[in-house]
Amino acid sequence: MNKKLILVVVLSLLLMAVMATSVGAQTTGVTYSVGVQIKNLDQANPANVTITYYNQDGTSAGTLNLTGTNAIAAGSAKTYAVLEGVSAGFNGSAVISSDRQVAAIANVFGNGFSGMGASYTALANGASPVNIPLVFREHFGFNTWFNVQNAGSAETTVTVRFDNGTTQVATVKPGAAATFDQKSNAALADPAPTGNAGYVGSATITSSNNTPIVATLLQQGPTTLLGFDGFLPSQASANPVMPLINTNNFGYITGIQIQNTGATATNVTITYTPSQAGAACTEMLSIAPASSTTFALGAFGSTSGAAETCANDARFVGSARVTANSANMPLVAIVNQLNSPANKGASYGAFNSTLATQTVELPLIMDRNFGYFTGFAIMNVGTTATTITCTYTGSSFTDSASVAPGGALTVQNLNKLADKYVGAATCTSTASPIVGVVNELGTLATSDSFLVYEGANR
Repeated sequence: MNKKLILVVVLSLLLMAVMATSVGAQTTGVTYSVGVQIKNLDQANPANVTITYYNQDGTSAGTLNLTGTNAIAAGSAKTYAVLEGVSAGFNGSAVISSDRQVAAIANVFGNGFSGMGASYTALANGASPVNIPLVFREHFGFNTWFNVQNAGSAETTVTVRFDNGTTQVATVKPGAAATFDQKSNAALADPAPTGNAGYVGSATITSSNNTPIVATLLQQGPTTLLGFDGFLPSQASANPVMPLINTNNFGYITGIQIQNTGATATNVTITYTPSQAGAACTEMLSIAPASSTTFALGAFGSTSGAAETCANDARFVGSARVTANSANMPLVAIVNQLNSPANKGASYGAFNSTLATQTVELPLIMDRNFGYFTGFAIMNVGTTATTITCTYTGSSFTDSASVAPGGALTVQNLNKLADKYVGAATCTSTASPIVGVVNELGTLATSDSFLVYEGANR
């Protein structure tokens, strides 16, 4: 059976000397390059994989065949630091086809590996609508741009509706993607133009005839890049879960942007559970329909809010989940981790715990790989304690711990696996469903060498 993953390739120009394929930047001053990591989830058979690239007019831009002797070995992963099989200047989309189940992520670099980076996850399917919890225009130098891909078999009209009522429209061929750059969107004006606040909002993307679509977004700041996928309806939940909250921790702060995709205002309570630092606490805020609200920044800031119990300015490393939702509205959320003094930032998407399984695949794990290493958090989203065990390709090393409901196993791979280790990991749970996210961090760069991606459940 042929398996497919949809990869909205947000890239830009031939950048890195001999090896880099990238594309023309959307917001000014940045060119992008993209690398891909693909893991074969079949433990017994090689995966024959083909990546097909599409221009924005729907024509083929090239292919990359990983078949026969180039197939991905059983249970192994293959990494391309930069894309192959497509020409310079490409800005489009891709479909990964495989005869075995695979998981894939893309790493995006602005202005090269020493510039700024973000990561996002390939999707197995699309749908309409797609929800976006956070959109910026000139917000303290941050602007959002994104590609929307047609994952169906017929041409479709894509409409982006922002929470201020304005829209953007594009016609998209099958397999192709359209780019929406908010830096040039004058309709997204600051409602109270003072200082550098700009526009901060959310959006919903729909397609004509309910053609399946997917979207990938980049939040580009002066020195920082954050990326995440738009949310399909199946990913919405009354009680989203977030495996890693990392705030007041060596310069890092965390903001959670929760979007109410329903038709009624709702009061949302988040419960924060520590794993490495901090104390358990809660925060409650109201979210209007078709809008989004920011959590965590205020709760862990320097002043106490009226409806939160978190310690001011206290170090916290742990997980979070929505534990109350007064109107039971469908919610989606992203988690932003930011270290402004160090020029580092990254985003990941919250999870619908009903889609969780007892196995999470992590396509890219690193230890001292030209200054990069990974760390990850695997969260128990069930109701009973469970033992979580993580194994690594090409290594006998394992990480294992008993984790209470709502808690997380947090792991740092630095100096644990091998010098220049590049591989993948599989985390399993004995008794409860789990979800996970991976942090990629470069220790040698003073630029934004911080990327985060979501693990794949299977």
